[in-house]
Amino acid sequence: MDNTMSRIEQLIGEIEEYIDSCKFSPLSNTKIQVNKEELEELLVELRLRIPDEIKKYQKIISNQEAIIAEAKTQADTILAQATEQTNELVNEHEIMQQAYARANEIVEDAQMQAQAIIDSAVEDANSIRQGSINYTDDMLKSLQTIIAHSMEDAQGRFGEFLSSMQSAYEIVNTNRNELAAGVTGPEGQEGAAQ
Repeated sequence: MDNTMSRIEQLIGEIEEYIDSCKFSPLSNTKIQVNKEELEELLVELRLRIPDEIKKYQKIISNQEAIIAEAKTQADTILAQATEQTNELVNEHEIMQQAYARANEIVEDAQMQAQAIIDSAVEDANSIRQGSINYTDDMLKSLQTIIAHSMEDAQGRFGEFLSSMQSAYEIVNTNRNELAAGVTGPEGQEGAAQ
């Protein structure tokens, strides 16, 4: 996973910094005065960035198929080599009995190696998938908390602004639900954080 900060994380940081920089309303230690246009600009860009960010992590998740395919290719190569060695041994008449015994050992070893490679690849793929889902869900959860906090502060005073925030909140909630639905795989694993 990319260690550089994504644009959506930068936007969340900018929203947090903007909220921290706002002045408190007169006679209040909790409510703040916000510039509607500045905050709406940040929210508009955030709304545009969320689908791109989710697509990026979906692409990471899809890489598990490539990992498993590569593992199966390696397993097939090992089995093909084992079969070739078996044929060479069997064709030598003077050591026929030993060849059969050795051939069985080679095939068993090859099958064990192939299964180990596949098992490891599946485990790595599942780990990548789970890590991507958890990372995306944590990011969306942080965003959801910020939006919910902003909605509480603005309630009753900015009708149009509140409507825009509600729309963003619903988009995030829908994305989290879609992530949660995608977590249940063939093995019945549970996924996204609550």
